[in-house]
Amino acid sequence: MGIKVIATNRKANFEYFLLEHFEAGISLQGSEIKSIRAGQVSLSEAYVRADSENVWLVGAHIAPYDPASRYNHDPVRDRRLLMHKREIRKLWDTVRQKGVTIVPVRIYLKDGRAKLEIALAKGKKLYDKRQDLAKKDMDREIERRERIR
Repeated sequence: MGIKVIATNRKANFEYFLLEHFEAGISLQGSEIKSIRAGQVSLSEAYVRADSENVWLVGAHIAPYDPASRYNHDPVRDRRLLMHKREIRKLWDTVRQKGVTIVPVRIYLKDGRAKLEIALAKGKKLYDKRQDLAKKDMDREIERRERIR
């Protein structure tokens, strides 16, 4: 089996410089994995919080799974991320620096298990965002002219 991308955080690339990527498992309840497989996930307001021992996914919305009825989960509860101790320590040490944060990039299924790609990130300034938009506009214009020929 390969990788099936379920949800991406499209704002992450626009708002931040993504420095280093990590893969983390997610500690889920039964009804949550069913909702993820159905593609009912939103990472738009999510962020990752790290302490010296654990890493948590905060603010990710996983919709309730209707057939689970009363055994359903809280859609925006904090979820523990499963990572190696040395990776957690590295994240914790890096985040304590000024201006560095951890951003969830995408949720995907890998060999039947839900995984989260997170990245160490540094915030972009307004002029960096403007440069990205200008580059995107130029690329779009070049592509349009190529199609006309």
